Amino acid sequence: MPLTGHFDLMASFYDRIFGPPDPAHLRVLLDLPTPGRLLDVGGGTGRVAQTLHHQVGQVIILDNSAGMLQQAIIKGLAAVQGEVEELPFPDGCFSRILVVDAFHHFRHQSRAAQELLRVLSSQGRLVIEEPNVRRWAVKVVALAEKMALMRSRFSGLKTAIELFKKWGGKVTISKEEGFYFWLVVQKGNY
Repeated sequence: MPLTGHFDLMASFYDRIFGPPDPAHLRVLLDLPTPGRLLDVGGGTGRVAQTLHHQVGQVIILDNSAGMLQQAIIKGLAAVQGEVEELPFPDGCFSRILVVDAFHHFRHQSRAAQELLRVLSSQGRLVIEEPNVRRWAVKVVALAEKMALMRSRFSGLKTAIELFKKWGGKVTISKEEGFYFWLVVQKGNY
């Protein structure tokens, strides 16, 4: 994930700038409700998780920004500070995992894909929403983040699919239009 300073500085007003994606769309992609656990990776303030917490048995937000996680805790959400490349959870312990607008911030995307699949249960579902770098507006955002020294790496749809397939994921493109693309990933033995 990125240097935390940028997000620590934005934590108190982040939700006023960035709203969550359509909760109804997320419920369909994640196949909710479920009694299982949902991990919101790079979930920061909990802006997305707070719209889904009544649809699952438990929600845990993982982020490396203490400032962002403090906002999630204020909302009553469980928060863990950590890195996606070394998830502090046992194998197969999440039935749902969500990564919204965060994959491009992961330092080692291949290792992140491996770890996400490791903690996903055999019947689980991982949903990723990521800016589509093929769009001109996203290229501008990518340049702005580079200039802000955020170390973002917008890999694109094809690269994301290949990373998850490399580690045994079965990938479905849910949507590729406008600013974002959406992927649904399940373990290959599903």
